Amino acid sequence: MTDATAPSTATTTRVVLPGLVEPAGLRIATGPTPAPGPRQLLLRMEATGIAFAEQAMRRGRYYGQPPFPFTPGYDLVGRVIAVGPGADPEMLGERVATMTKTGGWATHVVVEARDSVVVPDGITSEDAETVVVNGVTAWQMLHRSAKVRPGQTILVFGANGGVGGILIQLAQHHGVTVIGAASPRHHDALRAAGVIPVDYADPDLPALVRRHAPAGVAAVFDNIGGDNAKRSFALLGRGGVLVGYAIVQAVSGTGSLLMPFLTAIGQALLWSALPNGRRATFYDLWSGHSLRPARFRRRLEADLGRVFGLLSDGTISANIAARFPLGDAAAALALAESRTLNGKVVLLP
Repeated sequence: MTDATAPSTATTTRVVLPGLVEPAGLRIATGPTPAPGPRQLLLRMEATGIAFAEQAMRRGRYYGQPPFPFTPGYDLVGRVIAVGPGADPEMLGERVATMTKTGGWATHVVVEARDSVVVPDGITSEDAETVVVNGVTAWQMLHRSAKVRPGQTILVFGANGGVGGILIQLAQHHGVTVIGAASPRHHDALRAAGVIPVDYADPDLPALVRRHAPAGVAAVFDNIGGDNAKRSFALLGRGGVLVGYAIVQAVSGTGSLLMPFLTAIGQALLWSALPNGRRATFYDLWSGHSLRPARFRRRLEADLGRVFGLLSDGTISANIAARFPLGDAAAALALAESRTLNGKVVLLP
């Protein structure tokens, strides 16, 4: 291991999710700082965040989450202070953004080098944090899954969320008109951002959407799933694409999560086989991570690099709803779960 650690790194503070608890049940633990293994990096965390994934994990409702207890944190930005065997020693001192699924809510985190991308100078760590998983997801759904073209119109569910906010900005930069589905409390902010707002729970939503896209929309980005996916598919025009990127309806309920996921994937395959010029897909951020690692890495570096470039030159902006120190993660999670925010809650060391 190549080590550039300082004495202050001997101890790590982390947030622990001990079980099925309310946000106030999160615990703060300290212990020895871990050492990076082969092809791993040790980061001093500079910013991490709260996404829907951590909110679902708290309730034991995130498919594939580890057994309790564990440290949440789907992504983070940090400074490389040590590298493990086989990792590039030139990474020492670099500031990187990395995807972790869990473990990011800590002052020091061991991460995989292959899932880490250097953050350009000129972007603050907290701004960069807001576009790591959210930015890659939004870019890949818009440009790789749906292949939306300038001049088209799309419908985005979860328009006020972390992914939705970045997706809207990327689409507008691409010359695309955005209809944003969210609770009415977020409509003023959406209008101010140049989005056509609709209430996702309004039974007249299809008619409202068709006022702006009489022939149907080019793409729908649906994070709700279930019956909403069926409604979304019906709103597509010829050649349109439904991109499912979550199943909030199932995650918010009870029972097994396996069947809703299998149903969503099977439904997409079935709809894509229909002879009506429309198709559906279920976006998976981690697709190819194990089976096609070289391609996964190329796409991660390219797509996150593009998003960082747009953030750096001011084309898109980071939407930070609130900032909390890591030790106040319980209050931060409670606020994130209140559904009153427009943007992402960021945790700082």
